[in-house]
Amino acid sequence: MVQGLSLSTLASSHNTCVCGSMPSWRKHFKLMRKAQISSERNCMRHQNVFVRGNPSMLRPRNIRVEAGWLFKGGDPGLDATSERSESANEDILIFFFQLDLATRVQYALNMEEYDIAQQLRNKLTEVEAEVIRQQEGKRGSSSKSEAQDKAISIIRLRADLQGAIESENYALAAKLRDEISKLEAESLAVSAKALAHENVNYSFRLGQKVRHKSFGYGAVVCGMDPVCCESSSWMETAQVEKLSRGSNQPFYQVLVDVHADPNLLVTYVAEENLLAPDQPDMGRFDHPYVSFLFYGMDAAGDFIPIKQLREKYNRPRHEIPFDPLDEEHGGDA
Repeated sequence: MVQGLSLSTLASSHNTCVCGSMPSWRKHFKLMRKAQISSERNCMRHQNVFVRGNPSMLRPRNIRVEAGWLFKGGDPGLDATSERSESANEDILIFFFQLDLATRVQYALNMEEYDIAQQLRNKLTEVEAEVIRQQEGKRGSSSKSEAQDKAISIIRLRADLQGAIESENYALAAKLRDEISKLEAESLAVSAKALAHENVNYSFRLGQKVRHKSFGYGAVVCGMDPVCCESSSWMETAQVEKLSRGSNQPFYQVLVDVHADPNLLVTYVAEENLLAPDQPDMGRFDHPYVSFLFYGMDAAGDFIPIKQLREKYNRPRHEIPFDPLDEEHGGDA
């Protein structure tokens, strides 16, 4: 459904001109965003646009969604919906939209629709620039740039301070000295934040199956941030301040198995609240976004991220290959 809507709103067909009054990519995205997936079954019809690989992942399936169940555990008054994240869901939809635009650009080029291809490429450039800006902010690149700006300001203030001392303007010198001390403290804090972002160690991988420690639902990791990047109101609702590691720990975007709760969809979970299975989990996992983000499953039951997703989070490819002998003998050695 995500692709179907974006295809129809970007250009109704390859014979339809998208010149002139074509809305901005944000308006297209808002249209796509409004068409939230009503059920996994509807979404599965369109799951063959981006993903290449395991054919079984691309085959539409009739899935009966079990009734949502009441999650138990955790603090009183806190349930799984407290970690549901609209911003994480929107981030994934923008990623879909970006892939869809790239697909349409290539299609237009193949059809020699060069004007349409250029317009779509322009929109793709806008989306990519916005995605890069968001990624840099999450990875601490903006903090690093801010630290550099503060360092330059400190150098300038020190030059002014020297000039004030030489001219015996001690009142100005005292004021400049205070400003320098304040900027030095701020620069140190920003540099520490940027360093922490660069050196973060994630305990979980893209595509890895996990289970929520408190609420018990099964999920798959599809995104990660070095620290909590949600709003203060979201953190208050999710009671992030009560976590033993607080907000300064990795947080993960996870897809929740629709059989646990078909309405939860995407949650944003602190690293300390996730558990990896002790044994390979080859069990069934269904979610409308799985076939957009992953090729299929490896021998441990984890999903294999598509190249674009790995590049988005700068993560290496990791998968446990199947043993041909196991496949030949039906898994019996």
